[in-house]
Amino acid sequence: MANNDKPLMPKATAVWLVENTALTFEQIADFCGLHPLEVKGIADEDVAKGIKGLDPVISGQLAREQIEEAEKNPRLRLKMAVPKHKIPPVKQKRAPRYTPVSKRQDKPDAVYWILRNHPEFSDADIVKLVGTTKSTIQKIRDRSHWNIANLKAVDPVTLGLCTQLELDLAVERAGERRDRLARRTGGAGLRPIAETTAELTADAGEEGGAEDE
Repeated sequence: MANNDKPLMPKATAVWLVENTALTFEQIADFCGLHPLEVKGIADEDVAKGIKGLDPVISGQLAREQIEEAEKNPRLRLKMAVPKHKIPPVKQKRAPRYTPVSKRQDKPDAVYWILRNHPEFSDADIVKLVGTTKSTIQKIRDRSHWNIANLKAVDPVTLGLCTQLELDLAVERAGERRDRLARRTGGAGLRPIAETTAELTADAGEEGGAEDE
């Protein structure tokens, strides 16, 4: 229950307040975010056994004068002291995508589909989209994966590994990155699949005609 108006270690703080002050259970419970019965359990040594008390005065979370005033007035409620130094918020790292155990066996199929249909994807794009590993991607790419013979190309949306929106955004980002690289290198970038497919069909037709002759 620790937050901006509660001590960082509520039970340890409650232990210290029970042992070192004449505050009521209700006052301690209110300050620490605990139930009065839980504080009573601490006093009776039924709760928080083995927890070392934490002095909130030394840690700057409570003023000694405030404790003394509250000891004289049971109705008075303690409040967290204003911190002397403002601590910048810690930026939380994004947790890796969680995939249910029942769907983890589908990841190689999704990776296989992406490699076949979106060669512009980097390994990092695939890892972020379906939550696999670069090692797995490389093994599927060089066909050394232990189950390569049984892999089927199935899109990750159908497998429930990502949403259609996430896939579309990933395709868009990868395409923009490919185009930027093409502009920097002076290349034309990848040609549309319709053009390359049409050429392959035409070439196959010419070869068949030549054999007939």
